[in-house]
Amino acid sequence: MTDMTTLPGQERYVAPLDETPLQDVDKVDENAPASSMWADAWRTLRRNPMFIISGLLIVFIVIVALFPALFTKQNPNYCTLENSLAPASAGHPMGFDFQGCDVYTRVVYGTRTSLSVGLCATILVVLLGTIIGAIAGFFGGWIDSVLSRLTDIFLALPILLGAIVVLQMFKTNSSIWKIVLVMALFGWTSTARIARGAVMEAKNLEFNTASTALGSSPMRNLFRHILPNSLAPIIVIGTTSLATYIVLEATLSFLGVGLPSTTVSWGGDISQAQTSLMTNPMVLFYPSAALAITVLSFIMMGDAVKDALDPKSRTL
Repeated sequence: MTDMTTLPGQERYVAPLDETPLQDVDKVDENAPASSMWADAWRTLRRNPMFIISGLLIVFIVIVALFPALFTKQNPNYCTLENSLAPASAGHPMGFDFQGCDVYTRVVYGTRTSLSVGLCATILVVLLGTIIGAIAGFFGGWIDSVLSRLTDIFLALPILLGAIVVLQMFKTNSSIWKIVLVMALFGWTSTARIARGAVMEAKNLEFNTASTALGSSPMRNLFRHILPNSLAPIIVIGTTSLATYIVLEATLSFLGVGLPSTTVSWGGDISQAQTSLMTNPMVLFYPSAALAITVLSFIMMGDAVKDALDPKSRTL
């Protein structure tokens, strides 16, 4: 039809509504289930081969750590010099180390130690860093200044060097929890900085303003609304950091300042295998391979989670 109110030569044609298919294209399905960031992330992860492969490896590693008796019936601390550096045989597929211990059994039981240290350290680091970073980013002012300077001080200390110094100061009665606490003491800074930035971004969004207008207290806003909407980058850094703490535990044990020699761990076995590196390098290879596969699995998982929760970080 022609709009008769326009001047001659300026007529415009408007098609009837029933002749325009755009309404079907742009129409929103009101019956479709509501989507969220977590649902979209899970949908992306399920189609990511890296997530599937790393997930299967991690599940297998967790089963080995929880139920080592399913994979070996031998005692990892049973060693006899008669079997020193003996080759692989029936029931001993990886041979024996210099002390005559079964390498396969120690690799299996070492999984529990490395994984438990990495998981516990990651949980403590994420909790401590998230609380400090969230408080600094939410309240700002002098609180932010003090906590930020404290974060900078700890960030300037290398985590490995700091852990060596503290563990040397308290060398007696070494245990898994002491290693975990030392890792948490020096490892929370990166998580705190990520949490601070995420909270500062989330607190300026509309839902926080609306919640405050409805009478919600600042602490309720922080823990009920802002933190749940800031978890994506925190989960990403937590997932990728887990591999770091597994390697750190192995490094401390390798240097002789970590877990005691009576505790079965990959780092301790790698350290003891140095003496037989030239004559029997496979003694060093097996625990190193187990450590590498575990770390690679968590790194792959972290990369997959990062791509799912932070699509902007993907390389084109």
